[in-house]
Amino acid sequence: MTETAETAPKGDWADRTEQAVLDAAIERAPALGWNARLTRAACEACGLSLGDQELLLPNGARDLAVLLSRRHDARALKALEATPASTMKIRERIAAAVSARMEAGAQDIEAAKRCAGFLSLPTNVDLGFKLAWGTADHLWRWAGDTATDQNHYSKRAILGGILIPALTMRWFDGREAAEAFVARRIENVMAFEKWKAGKDFDAPVRSITEALGRLRYGAKA
Repeated sequence: MTETAETAPKGDWADRTEQAVLDAAIERAPALGWNARLTRAACEACGLSLGDQELLLPNGARDLAVLLSRRHDARALKALEATPASTMKIRERIAAAVSARMEAGAQDIEAAKRCAGFLSLPTNVDLGFKLAWGTADHLWRWAGDTATDQNHYSKRAILGGILIPALTMRWFDGREAAEAFVARRIENVMAFEKWKAGKDFDAPVRSITEALGRLRYGAKA
């Protein structure tokens, strides 16, 4: 079941009201777009004054975009609970995770389209990347990733680079086109990882370090 103001756990005023405003925004986004006008209309529908709005959503439509992304992340992870990640190959896990996230957003497809357009604006691209990173982190954790070295960051950066165009393609071109795109990108990444395996990319750095060490301390003939 999709979480709404009525079904959300009984938390404080902000939690409950955020979900109510998000529900109202999703309903009105197809007609109003994703902007300050939508934010005000959604807040008015929930009986909020301008003061309440500024307290709840100080960044306006950007805060609404965050709420929408978090709802879709939670919805995707809920759908993935029945998927036995431990029995799947890593590429299958990532494909399943991305598919679940795309379909989670597709339940609010018209609002998701408007939000995607909003996040593509130059002033909001930073937020779009941040949300994609957060989504990638959730999906990698579901897939069983426990890396704490540089792989932690590279995995999320790579998956974020897949998610942004995949989500946009799902909203505008449909599920089949989006999943075909994801499959190709995963295949490309796996091919690169296979090529990279066994190669010593630190060798140049070690060579420089060793050379500097010899210059400083000298070397035996």
